[in-house]
Amino acid sequence: MLARITGAAMRGILVAFLIAMPSLLLPNFATDSAEIVALVALLGGILTFAEYYSNFPSFIEFREAPPLNRMRFISLLVTIGVLSLMARHPFEPTGLTTLIHGMGSKLGNALDFSYSPVHLVTLVMPPHASAETVSMVRAAASLAYVIGLISVAVFFFTIHIRNWPVANGAFNVWVNLPLFDPTTGGDVVHRLQRDGRINLIFGVLLPFAIPAAVSALSAVFDPAVLSHPQTLVWMIGAWGFLPTSLLMRGMAMLRVAELIEQKRRRAYANAEAIQTA
Repeated sequence: MLARITGAAMRGILVAFLIAMPSLLLPNFATDSAEIVALVALLGGILTFAEYYSNFPSFIEFREAPPLNRMRFISLLVTIGVLSLMARHPFEPTGLTTLIHGMGSKLGNALDFSYSPVHLVTLVMPPHASAETVSMVRAAASLAYVIGLISVAVFFFTIHIRNWPVANGAFNVWVNLPLFDPTTGGDVVHRLQRDGRINLIFGVLLPFAIPAAVSALSAVFDPAVLSHPQTLVWMIGAWGFLPTSLLMRGMAMLRVAELIEQKRRRAYANAEAIQTA
């Protein structure tokens, strides 16, 4: 019981810290609505604590299949932290912010080619946006995109080299997929494979589709708000993390489908061996 409470409390604190991180790293004059940020951080921490403290899952997937959720959290934490430090550079430059800003600029120049996701993000910016703002958006998008690619590659390595999730013991579908009902909708393996492929498709397309959607909604949403540091951090962070999360979820569901199919094959083989004996 004590270990469960401690683990849930630590996860809640980390989530609250993640939500509050941009407000903590950016200068006071570059952040807005500190009270709202504190409230959202508190709510996020409480919800995370309640989910991990409960014996029965409600909405967080792969709760008992580490390190998937840890990897997704670390990916988002690193993305938001790096973008916050880069957005801080024009106001309070330090050695660390200079390093991150320079790295983002080099990555931005390398990834800003025709039809690349980073290039599409820069095209969203209105013509009256300053060159400094466009350069900052390009650098932020390139950092978020590269961090996402690295996260997906690490999870791919974890699946195929570290034998996730069976390396940690038996995999409970009900606990780790609380929103997935295995009793409805046809064969479980086919449904998991279908959902996994859909997640992979959306994960690949989202970096391209989000800038197109923002451009189409430019009459409602002004992309110039990206000039605000805190808005830049969260919007570019979400643009980089959502596809990463979908790709990792799709890979995980395909892996679970593969494990179930392997277990079925072994069961069928054992049944045939017993019948022929």
